[in-house]
Amino acid sequence: MRSLRLVCQVRRKKRTTPTGYRGGQGAVAENVLNREFDADAPNRKWVTDVTEFGVGDRKLYLSPVMDLFDRQIISYSIGPPRTWS
Repeated sequence: MRSLRLVCQVRRKKRTTPTGYRGGQGAVAENVLNREFDADAPNRKWVTDVTEFGVGDRKLYLSPVMDLFDRQIISYSIGPPRTWS
């Protein structure tokens, strides 16, 4: 490698502990679904989650809303992190 002037590029490890959130913890929601993730009719049970993506040097968050009857995405929101006051 030295004779060909090739250099190894070492990447830094990503931090595993969350460091971005500085606010207090919110209230815990009631466990209404009780791990029953099937619905017998449309629009009875909707669920959501937030996923963080790294795109280039930016963070983006995706939050889809899914109907548990047919597992169809009803709506979604995607955008950068926000500062809550």
